[in-house]
Amino acid sequence: MESSRAARRNHRARPSRRRPLVYVALASVAVVGVTAAGTVYVKAQAHSGAVSSAATPSASASGSGEASVEPVTEPTVDYAALLATSMKSVTPAGDQRVSVAVLDLDSGESAMYGDGAFDTASIVKVDILATLLLQAQDAGRQLTATEKSYATAMIENSDNDSATALWNIIGTADGLDAANKTFGLTATTGGAGPLWGLTQTTAADQLTLLQQVFGDDSKLSSASQSYLQGLMGKIEADQQWGVSAAADGARWKLKNGWLARSTTGLWDVNSIGRITADDGHEYLVAVLSKGSTTQTKGITLIEAAAKAGVAAFAGAGSSTSASASATD
Repeated sequence: MESSRAARRNHRARPSRRRPLVYVALASVAVVGVTAAGTVYVKAQAHSGAVSSAATPSASASGSGEASVEPVTEPTVDYAALLATSMKSVTPAGDQRVSVAVLDLDSGESAMYGDGAFDTASIVKVDILATLLLQAQDAGRQLTATEKSYATAMIENSDNDSATALWNIIGTADGLDAANKTFGLTATTGGAGPLWGLTQTTAADQLTLLQQVFGDDSKLSSASQSYLQGLMGKIEADQQWGVSAAADGARWKLKNGWLARSTTGLWDVNSIGRITADDGHEYLVAVLSKGSTTQTKGITLIEAAAKAGVAAFAGAGSSTSASASATD
């Protein structure tokens, strides 16, 4: 399926974590600012009761001299616009196309850049194993020793023969598509016949898949998630590229895919996974590309896109924190 080690192996997603409600205790309030219109903004102190950040109180001076609370609107950040701006630093050449989707697991914010469908190449191997695990759960059974052997080789080494064996076990495209419906993927279609690498997908769908692998509200059991995550954290050394470029050191779990199309000679190069960035936040990142003249150029493109995508969110967090501090 893929050009490098094609006979044996290749070359070298938690649902959006619901943004946690920030609880503010109200026993006394401290005035921190007054607008020209007379609205008084306050900061809550002490402990008595709780309200969510969606209704963080401010106060207006009343005739009795006491403060009455009013909701304070949090600063709105357009993450899609920030991502689009950050992606201006990424310059596809020739026929190259790229799409990236990012979810900040700490804030729950997400955004996507680029559109259209892409060949999965070997990133579908995560989907194949997720499907197998879901089917095993539904049947009330554990994976067999043989299935585990295939799964390890398929994810850690990107072995194609193992992927084909599991593709057949799950029922090929029909099995994959049925599981993806359960997982919430809406724009992914399994490849025809034995051609699992030509499964069509979008960056948004891959982000949804990553949420099933890494999220709290997944159709996969915690044991199934841990198993898949563990394999994605043990990718062989010469395949440790892609979204890991945006990680703080080795704080990543990923799966890459690469495929030279026989019809055009151009490369599909993709990467999906979870990373911990320099800002300490955990991100789910999916980067898909096509049209590269070499695999190396494809890798360079998707790594630049992963860095730009994460940088857009990290920069937004810094700006929001600075803004909040200025008004405290």
